[in-house]
Amino acid sequence: MLELETPWRDGTTHLVMSPLEFMQRLAARVPRPRLHLIGFHGVLAPNAKLRAMVVPQGPESPAQAAPSTGCEANCVHHRSVRLSWAKLLERVFELDLEHGPNCDGELKSMAAILEQPEIEKILAHLGLQARAPPRSPARGQALAKRLDDPDPSQFRRPGTQG
Repeated sequence: MLELETPWRDGTTHLVMSPLEFMQRLAARVPRPRLHLIGFHGVLAPNAKLRAMVVPQGPESPAQAAPSTGCEANCVHHRSVRLSWAKLLERVFELDLEHGPNCDGELKSMAAILEQPEIEKILAHLGLQARAPPRSPARGQALAKRLDDPDPSQFRRPGTQG
């Protein structure tokens, strides 16, 4: 039984339906996958004539971009959208990888080492552990293992027998 928030015009205040009928009605209201749920009307509609005047356009391709005249490279619309890895690390971990720790001079990246054997060789030379410690199983797996082979004593309350 489903109680309505406000009575219908005919005075109905409750709907009586089976669980299967309720699930059918509920499933009918779930949108299809990858379906846009927001529709735009007026000037924001996809085929509106004035849409180009209202909605910002994407960046121009380098072939179409005109050379900048009288604008510095640091203007807001000329800045690079992508951040360097050093800036991202500074944002997340508060590590300044662009300036030296002692002299505050500018640091530059020399190389990015991505091959596992090279990384292990460098870490071993520095006396650091080359391999990450083994991962322990998730707590859920240990609980599932205990529930598969239950020991009756683990489910008793303290102070009770049986």
